[in-house]
This record gives sequence, structure tokens and C-alpha cells, in this order.
Amino acid sequence: MKQTNNEYHLLSLKKSIFLPQFSMLMRKNLIIIIALVSSSVIWAQDRDQEETEGDSGGPVRKFAPKQEKEKPPVTEYKIITVKNDTTHVDTTLTLVKDYNFNYLRRDDFELLPINNVGQTYNSLAKREEQNHIMPLFGARARHFNFMEVNDINYYHVPTPLTELYFKTTFEQGQQLDSFFTINTSPGLNLSIAYKGVRSLGKYQHALTSTGNFRSTLNYVTKNKRYRVKSHFVSQDLLNEENGGLSAEGLDQYLAQGDFIGEEDEFVDRGAISVTFENAESILLGKRFYLDHQFAIIKKSDSTSTELSLGHIMDLTDKSFQFDQSAIAPDNLFGASYESGPISDKVALEDFSNQVFLDFRNKWLGHLKVFGGATNYNYGYNSVLTQVDSEGNQTNITNRLKGDITSIGGEYQNLYKGFELYGDVNVIVSGDFEGNYFNAGAGYNLNDKYAISGKISSSSVSPNYNFLLYQSDYVNYNWQNNFENTDTQKIQFNIKAKKIAQLEASYSTIDNYTYFAKNEESATVPLQYTESIDLLKVKLSQSLGFWKIGLDNTIMYQSVEGGDSIYNVPEIITRNSLYYQDQWFKKALFVQTGVTFKYFTKYTADAYDPVLSEFYVQNDQEIGDFPQVDLFFNAKVRQTRIFFKVENFGEAFNQNDQFSAPGYATRDAVIRFGLVWNFFL
Repeated sequence: MKQTNNEYHLLSLKKSIFLPQFSMLMRKNLIIIIALVSSSVIWAQDRDQEETEGDSGGPVRKFAPKQEKEKPPVTEYKIITVKNDTTHVDTTLTLVKDYNFNYLRRDDFELLPINNVGQTYNSLAKREEQNHIMPLFGARARHFNFMEVNDINYYHVPTPLTELYFKTTFEQGQQLDSFFTINTSPGLNLSIAYKGVRSLGKYQHALTSTGNFRSTLNYVTKNKRYRVKSHFVSQDLLNEENGGLSAEGLDQYLAQGDFIGEEDEFVDRGAISVTFENAESILLGKRFYLDHQFAIIKKSDSTSTELSLGHIMDLTDKSFQFDQSAIAPDNLFGASYESGPISDKVALEDFSNQVFLDFRNKWLGHLKVFGGATNYNYGYNSVLTQVDSEGNQTNITNRLKGDITSIGGEYQNLYKGFELYGDVNVIVSGDFEGNYFNAGAGYNLNDKYAISGKISSSSVSPNYNFLLYQSDYVNYNWQNNFENTDTQKIQFNIKAKKIAQLEASYSTIDNYTYFAKNEESATVPLQYTESIDLLKVKLSQSLGFWKIGLDNTIMYQSVEGGDSIYNVPEIITRNSLYYQDQWFKKALFVQTGVTFKYFTKYTADAYDPVLSEFYVQNDQEIGDFPQVDLFFNAKVRQTRIFFKVENFGEAFNQNDQFSAPGYATRDAVIRFGLVWNFFL
């Protein structure tokens, strides 16, 4: 039975007051941004006009002769990260651009996509989360496309810049990502962007519909004393859930005939049975982020020293909801408290502030010390009381809430190619304990040869799904006090541009947390009390001769201790052989070739749609099959065009492979798209 918690109603009342005001504020800000952009465009259109006096004595407009203006170089279109690392817009066409031309818009070498675009990914190498000291929000299988603070960039451009991304999906739908940025003045940059994906998919009840809206502001005063970086992000990631192929569907999938020369109704993937067709999950998130600082001592021609006082604010709201119109068939998730529809929802409010002192000197380097405070509120609408067969009662709380304070620092220095860096952050008070530490050194002989090493240590609580979960399904209710997961890691990187790049790391993980099925076939959280040792070696190599190129990436992974819990393939490889050339008097640059992907057989993690998490299983193996992609890419001015035949070999043979237990891998398909930059 469930009891209503009065604290939650007070919290709901506060949210009902605060969130509409916050939403109204953000709408006003968006209107201001649009007005600024519009006024800038109007000003740009009018600035070449001059006023003259007409015959009637009234003013008339007359266009002055236009003069050819020299276009700014592409290096002036700057991209700035949250850590102030600066690059510039790159309109070239390289093989890296081909690897990045996907739903995530980054290299997915270590990921294995489920059959539809916008669904989750199985991990060929376990995902390493960014440094953090607090538990992460759960539903980690939905977070591959969720944009965190470090994923947001800021800009400085001499003229307005637009980028359009388009790529086809499966069956009905498209992927679109549109971006626009403008400097309304030399010191103020605004940007707005939206990535939307909708894809029906080839299997029943596998639709995905996702949206990532982001807007940024980057401002520097004329005297360079005050700087602001701020962004607002709103994200909604919805997926229909079908539980994978049913037992009947597995037989249909594995017993199909060849695609060519034999009629088979199950070549139409929509005819294959799935486990259920009545569920969906959605991850929602909103974040307002502000990073601003004032230079107490400003760098000048006479001094290389700068001292700044700054403040960072991060207001994040997240929620995850799983809805099912009726209980899953065949007792798949066990008994339910509800006889009708299932609706599980969990939310997190996280409000953090950090005050820092930033010192920079040409000789002494860059030192930053900071102190932070975070208020967190995670949980559900009601307290749950469970009664076992012997009449014993167990209460599962509805909320984990409180405050933590932390202190930390960062240091970096670069001198004649030698770099030294480190950072540390520690929770000093609160209900959670957590810390991380990183230290590294590197030496760059030039832009072709470099070597670096790094040691790191972290201790952090498992994500909230491990600590507290409530569901209408009886088996999906728990409250745990797990120990922190402790990780120590040492890594080395060697770069020789014309030869190869080698990355090697050795990690020791204690108190590793994971999900697994228990004797009742229910997914439950567990913690491994012994150590897991992981060795990972990755070699990347690019070779070229005449107009032929060969790109190779291979990764080796070895797990000692917990090898039945920490499941990854031993070998992953990707090899691309391609031809590139300039055609039509260098008006068209083309790149065409073949990419071969392969990973050794292993017991891949399985997907649980209720939790939106992967769990350990040791019964079904996947892998040990090649995937061959054919591609033809072209570049015309600032437009890159991509054509690809994915899984080419499966067009002629039976596809009986899986991306996760019960979830078929993608069939052969022709996809195309483009990335188009406008420099106004």
C-alpha cells in the first residue's frame, strides 16, 4: 500500500509556483534573442543604403554601390568549450566527418546501436562518465543523446553562421539539426539550435521521437574585465518500448529465408512478433547554466597576471517516466500493484552554485580554487510499504533530499611544449561522500608527435536508480545503502601523426554496481564486493598513398575478476579503405570506399525497458560477425554530402544477429544526408 507524503505536496506546490515563472522567464528571453537576431539582420540589410533628398523634398532611399568585401577566414569562426578551449569551424571533408555523421554526431566506435535510430546503444566498451561527485540520474540507457554541460559550446563569429544537418532514418521520419549563431556586437554572441529525430522503425512499436533545444550567450565587456557564458537546454527523448522480440518472434527472425530468391513474409520486419506493443518511456530535462567572472586584476601589456572572481550556477530538472497501458504478458516483469495501466515516474531537482578564484600567470600557470553547494531532491510521489509472506513490513521512502558542500581546485601550466595539469573535488559535508582526483603531464614535440600520461582516482555513489526505485511492478521496488564505487586508473597516450596513435589504460574498480536478474527473473541492483581489473589498449592509424587512404582502429580489452559481471568483447576493430580526389576542375571533392567493423563474441548486457538500464546476463552471446558499409561522400563549397549502404553484406544473406539479447541488429539499408554551412 502507498501513503501520500505531505512533504511531497509542499514540494509540488513550490514547483507549481516556481516552474511557470521560470518557464515564462525563459520564453521572454527567447523573444529577446529572436528580436536581437531580427534587428541585426535588418541593420545588416540597411547599412549599405544612403539617404538622399527627393524632388519633393522628402527623404528617399538609394542603394549605394556595393563593394566587394573580403570574406573573413574560417579560423575566425571560433568554437569555445565550457573549459575555454577554443577551436574553429571546420568545413573540410575527412573520414572523421564520416564517422561523426550519425544520430549522436560523434564517433560511435565503442557503441552498438539498437535497430531504430534514436533508441539506446549497447556498449562494446563501458561508458566512462564525466567527473562528478554526486550520484547521476538513472535511466542511463537514455542518456547517450542527452546533452550535459560539457556538451554545450559557445561561439564568436565575424558574420552570422548557420549549420544544417539532415539524415534519413528508418521508414517514416528524418533527423534534423539546425544551428544559428550571430555576434550582435564584437562582445556579444547569441546562438540557438534544435536537433529533432523522428523514426518509425522497421519493427512493431519501435517509434522514436526526440528533441534537443539549446540556446547560448557568450559576452565579454569592452575592457575585457567581465565575461559571461550561459545556456538554456530543453530535451525530450521519447521511445516506444516493445520488450524486444517475443519467443515466437525469435523463431520468425532466425528461421527467415534469404532476402533474394525466396519469398518470406518475415523479410518484412513489421510482421515479426514483439513482446508487447503498449509501452513507452520518456526522459525529460531542462537546464539553466550561468558561468560569469570579473577580473580584479586584468592582464595587460605590462603584466601577464590576471586574478578573477567568478560564480557558476546550474539549475537542472530531470524526469523519467515509463507508461504501459496494461501489465506485460507472460509475467515478464512480475506481479503489479495495479490491475490497469502502469505509470512509473521519477524526478530530480538539482540546484548547485560554485564560487571560484581564478589566477593566471604566464610563468606560474593557471590556478583555480573553488567551493560549491548543491541542493538535491530526488524521488517519487508516495511512500511504499511492502509486506512479505511472513507479515514483515518494509518501508521504502519516497525521497532522497538534502544539501552537500564541496571544495576543489584545478591547475594547468604549459611551457615550451611541456604541459602539467591536475584537478580535485571533494564533498566535505552532506549525506553523500564523493571525490575525484586527476593529475597528468604531457610533452608536445610539435603538432605531429606528442606523449602524455595521467593518473586518476574517484569515489562516487552509484546512480539514483541503484539507491531508490519505485514502480507499480512489485519486483521493481527497493532502497539501498550501497558503498561508493572506487576507481583508480593510469593511462598513457602516444601520438605520432604519420605513424599511429596509441592509448593504453589500466583500471581497478572496487564495489562495482550493476543490474542482474534474480531467481524470480526480476531485474535487481547488486554490488560486487571484489576488485575488477581492466586493461584497455586502443591503436589508431591512418595511412595514405597517392589518392588511396587506409584508416585502422583496433581496441583490445582484458578483464580480470568479475569477468562474468563486467562483460565486454576482447577485440573491436574498424578498418576503412577509401579513394579521394578533386573532380570537375576541383569544384567537387569526392571520397568513396568501404568500412569493415568487427568485434569478438561476448555475452552482451540485456536491456530492461522499465528501468531504461542494461543488466548483466551470461546466457546469450552476440558478435563474431562482420559489418560492411559502403560510402560515397562529396563536398561542394561548404556542403558535405553523405551516401552510405549500411550492413551491405546482409542484403544477400540471412540477418540473424543481435545488438542486445532479443533486439535484432540493423538490416541492410541505404541512407543519405548532408551538413551545410552558411557564412552570411
